[in-house]
Parts: sequence; C-alpha cells; structure tokens
Amino acid sequence: MNREEALTIVREFVKNENLVRHMLAVEAAMKFYAEKFGEDVEKWRVAALLHDYDWEVHPTLDEHPQAGIPILRERGVPEEIIRAVLSHAEHTGTPRDSLMEKALYACDEITGLIVAVALVRPSRSLSDLTVKSIKNKWKDKAFAAGVDREEVVRATEDFGVELWEHVGNVIQAMQTIAPELGL
Repeated sequence: MNREEALTIVREFVKNENLVRHMLAVEAAMKFYAEKFGEDVEKWRVAALLHDYDWEVHPTLDEHPQAGIPILRERGVPEEIIRAVLSHAEHTGTPRDSLMEKALYACDEITGLIVAVALVRPSRSLSDLTVKSIKNKWKDKAFAAGVDREEVVRATEDFGVELWEHVGNVIQAMQTIAPELGL
C-alpha cells in the first residue's frame, strides 16, 4: 500500500474537506517523525492518511475505526497499518506497542489544536504560528474544547517527546503543506 492508494481510499470515503485536511496534517507530522527516527516514511504516511478514513461512514465510537477495518483488509492494507489505525482510538483497547502507533496517537489530537489556533490569528496562517501561541491557547479550556489536552499530554509522554518540542515539530511539519491545509 502506498500513499496514492491510501489517498484514493480517503477520497472515496471522505467528502468533508476539513476531515481530509486533518488527515493530511497528521500525515505531515508522521512524515516528519518517520524521517527523524529513520523509519519507513511511506508506511507512516499511509497510516496517518487512513486513520480516520471511515469517520463519515462510522461517526460513533461504537463503530470508528473498528467497523472500517474490514474495508481496509479488502483493499490490501497491511496488518501493521491496520493495527496503528485501531490503536489511535483509545476505546478499541488496542495497545500502542510500536513507535508508529505511538506517533500516530501523539500526532492526531494536537493537529486539531494547531489548526484552531492558526484560524483565530489575524493571518489565519501557519506561517507565523509559534509554540508560544499554542501555549497561550492551551490554558483556555473553552478554546478548541474538543481537543483533549490530557490525552495530548499522555500521548506525547508515551511517544517519548517533550510536549512543547512535539508541538513545535508538528507546527513545522504542517507548515510544509500549509497551502494544502488552507492555512
């Protein structure tokens, strides 16, 4: 399974462009970390792209992502990537054992907060976004209330990267595809 095949699956099942952008943001962060740690960049990108591919079809925790797994298997997605998709959702009970699984979990939620902060800035851009901007909004629990900050902290600790270094890394990764993200 390569990136283009994964993107074809995403485009088949996801019509909401913001959800596609979310998966692209997570993909950028995963690519950054795969390169940093000398891992298989293509595999990490595919896992990121597919992690929420079924959200519009299965929009409840009772179904997502587990109900989408048979489709991934039918499409020939490797079990290692399927396991990463399952492990990104706490409620599946799939432990995160590999570095790729931990990275996906750590990159998922934080991208939402980064996008939210970018959108309230005068520039509505990632180009001038800093870690300090994220820190300032981090404290405001009403801002981007859907982002579980405790989960972000746990995921980042489990991944083994300091929280604010991680935020800076993800911002940097997302900046590389800012036009695709509309930011």
